[in-house]
Amino acid sequence: MVFKKMLSAFGVGGPSVDTVLTNPNTRPGLTLDGQVNLVGGDAEAAIEQVVIGLVTRVEVEGHDAEYAGTMEFHRMVVSGPLQLAPKQQLSIPFQLPIPWETPITDVYGQRLHGMTMGLRTELAIARAVDKGDLDHVAVHPLPVHERILEAFQRLGFRFKSADLERGHIRGVQQTLPFYQEIEFFASPQYANTIREVELTFVTSQYGVEVILECDKRGGFLSAGHDAFGRYQVSHADVDRVDWAQVVDGWLRETTSRYGSLRSQHGHGYGPGHGHGRGGMGVGGMVAGAALGVAGGMIAGEMIEDAFEGDFGDFGGDE
Repeated sequence: MVFKKMLSAFGVGGPSVDTVLTNPNTRPGLTLDGQVNLVGGDAEAAIEQVVIGLVTRVEVEGHDAEYAGTMEFHRMVVSGPLQLAPKQQLSIPFQLPIPWETPITDVYGQRLHGMTMGLRTELAIARAVDKGDLDHVAVHPLPVHERILEAFQRLGFRFKSADLERGHIRGVQQTLPFYQEIEFFASPQYANTIREVELTFVTSQYGVEVILECDKRGGFLSAGHDAFGRYQVSHADVDRVDWAQVVDGWLRETTSRYGSLRSQHGHGYGPGHGHGRGGMGVGGMVAGAALGVAGGMIAGEMIEDAFEGDFGDFGGDE
C-alpha cells in the first residue's frame, strides 16, 4: 500500500514522501511495519520531525445533533531532526504498535460497513506541518472477537452497521477516547424480546470486556427500553467454550435487567445501574465444544452481504 505526494505546504520543488506498509493488515496488540521514503526537493531542507499516526472516523454527539469527524488516536515519531539534501533519498523504517483497543475494521476479509482506518504521515519543516494522504489499514479481529461475532451469526442475528462513539463507558478501563459499537438486527428467536443489539469490545492484553446494549420491545402494559450487560472474557477462553451458548446466556441475562447507558459523552454507564457488574466470566458460565471450521464458514456466508469494500471518505491510493 503506497501513497506518494508532493508536500503542498512546502511549495513546488519541496521534498516528497512515499510511505510503504509491509502489510496493511494487522490485529489489536500487533504492529504495523513499513518505511517512510523521503526524496529531497530542489533545495536543502531541515526536517524537524517525521510522525505517523492512526486516523479514523468517530461519531460525536452534541447538544442538538450528532456528527462525524476524523480523529487521530495513536501516533509515533519515526524521526527527529534531520537534514535532507537536494534530491537525496532517505528511508526511515518503523514498527508502529497497534493499541489493544483499536477498533475492528475488517471481518472475513471484507471491510466492516461504517468503519474507516488510515495511517497518516506528517513532516514538519520550518514550523510548517504537512499532513500526507492516508494509507489504508485493515484491523482484523482477534480470535476471541471472531468467536463472539460468529456466535451472533450462528444465533441468527443480522449485521446492521458499525461506528465509533466518542466518549468513555463508565466503569470500564479505556485507553482510547472512543469505543466501537457493532449493531445487529435481532434474529427471529429473539424477536419477541429484542429489536436490535449493540456489541462493544474493550480489549486488553489479558482479555476482553464485552458490553451488550439490547433494545427491548415493550409489552402490553410496558414501554420498550434498553437493557445492558457487561461480561469479562479471557483470550485463553477462545477454544474452551461453546460461544453460541455463551452469547445466548448473555442475551437472556441482559434482557432480564433494566439499565441506562446514557451520559454526557454519548453512551456511558449511568450511575447506579451497575450494567452487569460482577458478570461471570465465560469459563465459569459454560463448558462445551469450541466452534469449528464449519461454524466460521456458515457465519462468513451469512455476514458477507453486510460489508462494503471501499475506503469511505478517506481516499488515498492503494
